Amino acid sequence: MIIQKTREEIELMRESALIVSKTLGMLASEIKPGVTSLHLDKLAEEFIRDHGAIPGFLGLYNFPNTLCMSPNAQVVHGIPNTTPLQEGDIISVDCGAIKNEYYGDHAYTFAVGEIAPETKKLLQVTKESLYVGIRELKIGNRVGDVGYAIQKYTEAHGYGVVRELVGHGLGKTMHEDPEMPNYGRRGRGKKFVEGMVVAIEPMINMGTKNIKFLRDGWTVLTRDGKPSAHFEHDVAIVNGKPELLSTFQYIYEALGIESDEEDEFRQQA
Repeated sequence: MIIQKTREEIELMRESALIVSKTLGMLASEIKPGVTSLHLDKLAEEFIRDHGAIPGFLGLYNFPNTLCMSPNAQVVHGIPNTTPLQEGDIISVDCGAIKNEYYGDHAYTFAVGEIAPETKKLLQVTKESLYVGIRELKIGNRVGDVGYAIQKYTEAHGYGVVRELVGHGLGKTMHEDPEMPNYGRRGRGKKFVEGMVVAIEPMINMGTKNIKFLRDGWTVLTRDGKPSAHFEHDVAIVNGKPELLSTFQYIYEALGIESDEEDEFRQQA
């Protein structure tokens, strides 16, 4: 059952989402060759707590850390460790925070130094597909419309769309209805309703869509060992249209990037 949020609840969820956004922005300046994902994890936990929130992933389903840190061929749910990042790596940083009892949860895949052109293209297309999907989150559409749009956009570039892992509704629990696959058929699935909040998160592989799970019970890898990219936003339906609660702008400020990609998903006063 989809839990519709009031305007007041959506504003509380925006607070939670923006703590995650600011955490990712802080980390953007720290992600460089030689740094370990465990160091970044400790920085994130401290930052979230300093901003009056609680790490959303730490202890959730017994996950041991604040961040899911997934480099290169890891798709998602990588556990932070002491292996230094290297020039040319990419790393998906997925972060959650709880404030006012509500979750924020979103992700960004960072380049570590200079990366290969084909990897840069994977990141660009995956991020573009996120917004392609968000445009379909509106009254009159269904879950399949979002998944279809993401799948069509990314498969046109020859990429693999992960099937086993999906986006989700978000609220006082991390995973609410509906599930939000990154593949699907137009006009299928649950109808979108005013006040729903979802996390849309394309997980796109450079090669095969097939994945495998490590014995740690968490880490997900591409089956062919090629890189995977992951981007995620929290989005509400307000006045029948998608409105971003999270933002990548703090990341872009840290990295000196100018972007207007989010403008169409901000409601005008």
